[in-house]
Amino acid sequence: MQGRGHGSGRAVQLKLEAIPACKLTDPRIPCRWRSLGVGKTTLIQKASEVLKSSGVPVDGFYTEEVRQAGRRIGFDVVTLSGLRGPLSRVGSEPPLGRQECRVGQYVVDVRSFEQLALPVLKNAGSSSSPGQRVCVIDEIGKMELFSQPFIQAIRHTLSTPGIVVLGTIPVPKGKPLALVEEIRHSPDVTVFSVTKENRNRLLPDIVTCVQSGRK
Repeated sequence: MQGRGHGSGRAVQLKLEAIPACKLTDPRIPCRWRSLGVGKTTLIQKASEVLKSSGVPVDGFYTEEVRQAGRRIGFDVVTLSGLRGPLSRVGSEPPLGRQECRVGQYVVDVRSFEQLALPVLKNAGSSSSPGQRVCVIDEIGKMELFSQPFIQAIRHTLSTPGIVVLGTIPVPKGKPLALVEEIRHSPDVTVFSVTKENRNRLLPDIVTCVQSGRK
């Protein structure tokens, strides 16, 4: 599901076109969905809350619009533990001495993003808690992929046994993003489609798939 615009295990990818059967036989499930304005962040938050309430260990981060006087001026990265920092802002200049990373009108603050996202992914891979863990990654998109350490951390997380990944990727548009395409076409990925019409109905299906993948 677009928010702005392998190792062992069975993955779940949520996207717009079609909803295939959910076949989960292995423990690791990267779940991803996409489409601007369909409420994917709200859906991922609801799924996280349901999983937490059922005793599932959940950590991760999501991206959230920042608005001013009704106008979107950028995005923040927000961890599930409540930490927040800028991901991008409209027309802002990069800090002195840093290379500009821009997506359309948004300038990406790569360092701020890394300071929040990388520790979350590191903790997910090093947790000593028993059983499968869920790591929320919203999203794996163009802004986030300016960070090479993030790309490395994503690959490591997706290949780590014992981690169920609930994440989002963007709709294909323009030049393909190598990691996104790799994830999208992975044989370990099961795809859900999310729209404004079906997003509420999908919540129990998403939760069930994640819980099934933890068994």
